[in-house]
Amino acid sequence: MVTAFAGWATAAGLVTYSYAGAAPAVPVPLATPVASAAVNQATQLSDAFASVAEHVAPSVVTIKVEAKQELPQIFRNPFFRGPQGRNDGVVQGSGSGVIFRSDGAILTNNHVVEHATRITVVLKDGRTFKAKVSGRDPAVDLAVLKIDASGLPAAAFADSGKARVGDWVLAIGAPFGLDYTLTAGVLSAKGRANIGANEIEDYLQTDASINPGNSGGPLVDLSGNVLGINTMIIGGSGIGFAIPANLARHVGEQLLTQGKVRRAWLGVSFQALTQDIAKSLGKNDTHGALVAGVTPEGPAAKAGVRAGDIIERVDQDPISEGKDLLRAVLQRPVGSNVSLTVRRDGKLQTLQVKTAERPADLRGGDPSSDEGDASDSGAGAGELGLQLQSLTPNIASQLEYRGNGKVVVANVRPGSPADNAGLQRGDVIVEADRREVKSPSDIANAASDGKVLLRVERGKGSFYSVLSKEE
Repeated sequence: MVTAFAGWATAAGLVTYSYAGAAPAVPVPLATPVASAAVNQATQLSDAFASVAEHVAPSVVTIKVEAKQELPQIFRNPFFRGPQGRNDGVVQGSGSGVIFRSDGAILTNNHVVEHATRITVVLKDGRTFKAKVSGRDPAVDLAVLKIDASGLPAAAFADSGKARVGDWVLAIGAPFGLDYTLTAGVLSAKGRANIGANEIEDYLQTDASINPGNSGGPLVDLSGNVLGINTMIIGGSGIGFAIPANLARHVGEQLLTQGKVRRAWLGVSFQALTQDIAKSLGKNDTHGALVAGVTPEGPAAKAGVRAGDIIERVDQDPISEGKDLLRAVLQRPVGSNVSLTVRRDGKLQTLQVKTAERPADLRGGDPSSDEGDASDSGAGAGELGLQLQSLTPNIASQLEYRGNGKVVVANVRPGSPADNAGLQRGDVIVEADRREVKSPSDIANAASDGKVLLRVERGKGSFYSVLSKEE
């Protein structure tokens, strides 16, 4: 009867298997290892991943939070693990963080700790600390925590501006509470915005697997440097987003030393310059940031910037798109003097602006529905799918509108050019073909040739849109 099983290597490079009480073992040759340049390269990459994990992991922490059950907002971000209810009316969740300074400063996401009543930080070596919030910045979803510790392994930060799409990246954190999980992918895109998650958006995109609980953990390059702070996912898509290291480091330092962030501000809203809009403004290309609105009495307004201007340069920095303008301004101190090169009516001019401090909340909202009766839009606007009416004080009050517009969109025909352009009921149209709109007939007249450039105000913001008659 077989009672035991054993195996060992022989001097001849063979493995001998022996069953206790059986006949003498028969040597079995070892499989010949696969040797090729491709395998060697893959092995080197595997070694790099392992080395990065060993190097960065001690700088990564797990963050456990508690919050009152009547504050569910903390758990709405799909990147945050929670809630787990308790009988005492407290819910628990977990996120990740990265050691920012060796004296116990930790960088994480604002949404991880925003409503927390108790925060606990667990280090890689198993030590546990109570943490306090040094500062939060909801505009970019970052926060700095402080624990009573010293001599900690602080992570090094990369220059995220030099990262290339296609570079290998690794995400480290505690997805689903599984501490120090490492996933690999590539940097899929840079400068992602208009996602609607935060007031200021300039994300790195990655396909490295990121899940609830990764919030606040680092996205690192193959040198082991923090390239970004993981903050958000598109549910079930495998697409994740991280706050670039350059922005995260700047915000973290201010939160640590001042408890808040002061940002330079021009007082303009901007949008992408499409080919249709560029052509309507007499420009042959789409380079630059189109000024959609100017804040009254703001720095840009005082300098003479107007809606419809195209900002092509900030000092010596070329502006190819709106995100370039945002980055250029945020990199400058509050109260600094900047030179704006703008294109207006096809001609370039230079305007001098002194930046002010960015207001606490610039996020706009959708207008409320309007219950007024619509007047005749006129044939031109009707063919574009717009039903318009004069903006009465009562309608303006319902919309909470505080501007100077005089015409409101009463209805948009589904599938029409107006619908395809994104216009909505409650939008206020203030310009048609660069001229002030005083009545619905002004828009109808401008659209009589089947095409019109509109400037639209919605909530606290404004934008340009080109509508073309259906063929």
